[in-house]
Amino acid sequence: MKLLSSLFQKYFRAPGLRNTIVMLFGVAITGLGIALFRLSNLGTDPYSGMTLAISALIGMSYPLFQILVNVVLFIVQLTVGRKYIGLGTIINAFFLAYFVSFFYWIFELCHFAPENLIVRLIVLFVGMCICSLGLSMYQQADQGVAPYDALALILHNYVQKVPYFFWRILCDALCALACFLGGGVLGVGTLLTAFGFGPFIQFFDRHVSRHLLHKDL
Repeated sequence: MKLLSSLFQKYFRAPGLRNTIVMLFGVAITGLGIALFRLSNLGTDPYSGMTLAISALIGMSYPLFQILVNVVLFIVQLTVGRKYIGLGTIINAFFLAYFVSFFYWIFELCHFAPENLIVRLIVLFVGMCICSLGLSMYQQADQGVAPYDALALILHNYVQKVPYFFWRILCDALCALACFLGGGVLGVGTLLTAFGFGPFIQFFDRHVSRHLLHKDL
């Protein structure tokens, strides 16, 4: 037993495994945050909003449709942005939507469906905090970039005169437009996720994720 304990401590403390564990929890926590966005019915991040709207429009399950879109984006990433690929890329591309659906199913099972606007705003804010924590853990683990997130990085690499921020806003704006055209929900949550994630993620980077990963502050 002592030998097993020492082996566990040794490998759990190994940076590679530690980063992988933090990344996995980060993806799961991000899924919980997006599920709360859905629950608030005040809009979610543009990419999730687009895949939710179009999947409902064409009658395909949300996880399956998002995986298909991610596969297309992953082919682009594999072709011209291979340096952004890691284990986290695969986990995010194929499992994030299932985490979202799972947590949303749990809320439905508990009959938690807020209708009061104040409660919905609180749910939205909690979702924002939880999603930011998940994204912080995922990004700080440095296990690859999600196919959609890599898109703006790839465009910036090829047109460096145009700042990354512009490409990210362009990608988000196109997703928001597709969400709208597909009959999805655009709202305060969409604006918050498009422009407000930065400060929240930075807070969790400093106070949570870097400590989990034993990174220098």
